[in-house]
Amino acid sequence: MSSVPEIRVLPDAVINKIAAGEVVDRPASAVKELVENALDAGAHEIRVDLIGGGRQAVVVADDGVGMTRDGALLSIERHATSKIRDVHDIEHVATLGFRGEALAALAAVSRFTLTTRPRDQESGVEITVSGGRILDVRETGCPPGTMVAVRNLFFNVPARRKFLRGEQTELAHARQAFLVHALAHPGVAWTLRVDEREVYRLPGGSSLDERVRQLFGPDFATGLRPVEGEREGVRVRGLASLPQVTRADRSEQYIFVNGRPASAPVIGFAIQEAYKALIPRGRHPVLFLFIEVPPGEVDVNVHPTKKEIRFRQSGRVRDAIMEQLRAALALRDDRATPGATPIPELLAASRAAPALRVVDLPELPAFSYPRLDPAGDAPHTASAPPPSDSTAAESASSGARTRGPWSWCRVMGQAGGLYVVLETEDGLILMDPHAAHERVLFERFMEGLLKRDIRSQGLLTPESVDLAPSRAQRVRDNLERLREMGFGLAEFGGDSFVVDALPAFLGPVSAASVLGEIAGSLDRGGPRAGTERWAEEQIAMAACKAAVKARDRLTVQEIERLVRDLAECEMPYTCPHGRPTLIHMGFDELRRKFGRE
Repeated sequence: MSSVPEIRVLPDAVINKIAAGEVVDRPASAVKELVENALDAGAHEIRVDLIGGGRQAVVVADDGVGMTRDGALLSIERHATSKIRDVHDIEHVATLGFRGEALAALAAVSRFTLTTRPRDQESGVEITVSGGRILDVRETGCPPGTMVAVRNLFFNVPARRKFLRGEQTELAHARQAFLVHALAHPGVAWTLRVDEREVYRLPGGSSLDERVRQLFGPDFATGLRPVEGEREGVRVRGLASLPQVTRADRSEQYIFVNGRPASAPVIGFAIQEAYKALIPRGRHPVLFLFIEVPPGEVDVNVHPTKKEIRFRQSGRVRDAIMEQLRAALALRDDRATPGATPIPELLAASRAAPALRVVDLPELPAFSYPRLDPAGDAPHTASAPPPSDSTAAESASSGARTRGPWSWCRVMGQAGGLYVVLETEDGLILMDPHAAHERVLFERFMEGLLKRDIRSQGLLTPESVDLAPSRAQRVRDNLERLREMGFGLAEFGGDSFVVDALPAFLGPVSAASVLGEIAGSLDRGGPRAGTERWAEEQIAMAACKAAVKARDRLTVQEIERLVRDLAECEMPYTCPHGRPTLIHMGFDELRRKFGRE
């Protein structure tokens, strides 16, 4: 006879150790869970101590509400929490923690000490636990708030402890957990000590911009733009890098949803689409992005660590992120770049530098761009070498324009038979005319698309296009939008369509391939994102074909016109494919290189 295995209920001690493997896998996880508990307790100041990279000890102390003796004893029981009461509360979780597993899991796999006192009590309680077994409960004197010490993590689970990395690796992960939460809550004061040496002391009441400077240094925020806006109940705020500030990976993208460090695939997609025509493939922007939605619109009960979430209205979140990032990156937005030196100060610094004139050097013409006076709406020209009469008259007749990348510019010459050398008020610039012309044409085409001013090119012979059922339905749902984009399109029965006109900017292309591509985009990104993404790709290709080539000869007047047009673009720094149009070297950098500072 074959024996039937007996089914048994596992002891609580074993259950807690299994749960610990889901919630806590290294010292950084302990930092995360304890810090989140401190924030949920209303702490205004949080101190984190790490010994031996956290392998020997992780200690987190806060000045939150604290716990009573009974509450403290209950907190180390599995699934004991003050944050939810029944299953319906899970759908409206507004706290960082809610499972009631972290303290029980930590107590089960470490030498654990919990010290806590509410503000209205004269003494607190200290609970000592070792490997899930309570050793001592006693009254103690302590400041209001809670302190949790987790020592010798996984001392009783050798199979887990051997998977811990070296001290420096574990320290790096723990410091990253500290940094992420300090970014998420700049209003809270934070202190980090490593082996009794203070590493960070961050004041409370800080703004996000101040907290970024505190953690990353004063120069880090120079290339970041503020993000702020709301769409259909989804608020997006934070800081986003300009296209010239990118990284090889996403390690400097900090995403927070309702104050929680978390992400979802739709967020990554929205970021990629917002930067699609601005940065090269394989590069990633720097982001500090806070997404706020009603608690009932996000499901945080997806993963034990709560790193992954799910939105109930993912399309709204996607569109809100894309819209606010694009608004932040548009140079016609009047908001100043955090940490950027104002143009007048740059000019003052430039004028203060000793000048040396070379008599035999021919005087080259300069041409200026009006920019808005910060004190009013009247345009004025910044201090600069006097422009030529023709360019000055043209500038004066052009009317008020919004801020460009420079207030005046001089064409110095050409290098390598291709690159144009420019001088501006704060440095030297090398410009790639082909990439610059691509950007100018791309934005003109896109402006026509957004204004619904797209010219159509009729086909000599209408084409019949058959699509897969799902893609055909997407096209049917967006017929009017496609017609606004310049398509002559009609249903032909079943999943077939007749195309008798295409947007003029596409040139000679197959109607079947174009409609197939746009249907695929609609499948991937939703109606709004799909049509815009497809249009951007096609317009970028058209701009590339129409732009000047390296072999083309340009006159000085044509270069000056190109420089003017580029200065008026919303994003003059890259072509639609993400390649740089301009490489800048400021006078400060030149002075440093020549040892004049």
